[in-house]
Amino acid sequence: MLMLIIPNIMWAKNKPSGYSPLGENKVLLSFEKVGQMLTTATALCFSDTNLHGINIWLIWFFASALLMIIYELYWVRYFIGGHTLKDFYRTFFGIPLPGATLPIAAFIMLGIYGKLIWLVAAAIILGIGHIGIHLGHLKKLKE
Repeated sequence: MLMLIIPNIMWAKNKPSGYSPLGENKVLLSFEKVGQMLTTATALCFSDTNLHGINIWLIWFFASALLMIIYELYWVRYFIGGHTLKDFYRTFFGIPLPGATLPIAAFIMLGIYGKLIWLVAAAIILGIGHIGIHLGHLKKLKE
């Protein structure tokens, strides 16, 4: 959770020039907020996401961890760059909208590892909102 929260706090103080949340789709925003609450609560309340022995399911745990490491590297690129919208929405290692897609994919994989359908569902709800909002911003940027 800290790998997710810390860069976002730093981003709030270093938003890209020209960024504005005005005009964001209210339905997508609702999905994002509900998904954030559900994902956070589920990830923190269930111990199934903790390491629990060596088995084939560890592949999902390590995939989730790898995605979060790539997510951190994405933020390093953003923070050492010019804090521009282009930097914020540009692909990273070929991953589109990495600031939105990487943590969603990581939570889905963590949910699979922990066999928590609730975490997978919460991450999908979050993804619909978060990725949708980012797609809207990217569309405006390209116009």
